[in-house]
Amino acid sequence: MKPAEIRLVSVTRANRALVTALQLAPEQMDLVAGNADSLEEAKSDKDARPRVVMADGRVVGFLMYDASEDDAQIYRFMIDRAHQGKGYGKAALRALLDEIRDLGHVREISICYEPENEAARQLYRAAGFVEQGLDEDGEMIAILPVGDR
Repeated sequence: MKPAEIRLVSVTRANRALVTALQLAPEQMDLVAGNADSLEEAKSDKDARPRVVMADGRVVGFLMYDASEDDAQIYRFMIDRAHQGKGYGKAALRALLDEIRDLGHVREISICYEPENEAARQLYRAAGFVEQGLDEDGEMIAILPVGDR
């Protein structure tokens, strides 16, 4: 079986309901903000870049980042519980890092996650992120230098 093609696309009227219907496993609910809340936040934050994670034409996840300066912050990243464990998170992160690098001006990418979220820790570590310590909200901060291209 060939791996699914992962694409990141903009949130539209046509896919918005599918994005808000995505769900985490019950034990993950306190680890990531809800997608409806994130989309509302994006309406008032001109720097927010919400993206739908598509796998072979199906909505399987959601992420959001900001790349307004020479650094980028990934502050939402989730794969629907029905689609976890299929490599979509890893492929979506790779696609996201490529999208951010292609902007051309970003020198560093950061992400924050709950320290007890071991799946997130493993995913980000495998992508090259290095933990920096906890922020004022008790979330782990991890940094990925982009460097010159």
